Amino acid sequence: MAKKAAIIVVIMLVIIVFGYVQYASASQISAKIIQSKLLEKFDNRTFHSLDIEFNNPSFLVLTAGKTDFTIYADDEIIGKGNLEPFTIPALGKVSTNGTWEKYQSAPDNSQIKIVGQTKYQIAVISFDVPFVYYPTEDQTRDFISETDRKSTRLNSSHSQQSRMPSSA
Repeated sequence: MAKKAAIIVVIMLVIIVFGYVQYASASQISAKIIQSKLLEKFDNRTFHSLDIEFNNPSFLVLTAGKTDFTIYADDEIIGKGNLEPFTIPALGKVSTNGTWEKYQSAPDNSQIKIVGQTKYQIAVISFDVPFVYYPTEDQTRDFISETDRKSTRLNSSHSQQSRMPSSA
């Protein structure tokens, strides 16, 4: 009986360690902005579509709910947006889209950061992963400062992988 109990304890420890390692890996999801397009322009505001690619380094299939984010220029809010729900395959990539509203322009030399929180669902467990994304200088110029153009396409030469830490 003691041998069975020891085996069960070892199996439980292996499951716990594996789960923790996968959670830690899942919290290291990377993202890059693929494209942004101007949808509508009003007096002080513009509305844009947004395509983002996520890369999942874990063995877990991650289902993400709607993701809300805020865009800052030098710690001042310049816009807000959201991404549609998406599922990232284990050790895979997925692109998703969303929209964002730009309230005001950012000076060309601004430090841009995108901050938000994504709720992931794994089986019956859900967890929130906050993220902070700092676009590259080229992305900042193309995506934020010049988004009054009809389309901004950001290819891999402009992209920077951003890690989404479990605590931002």
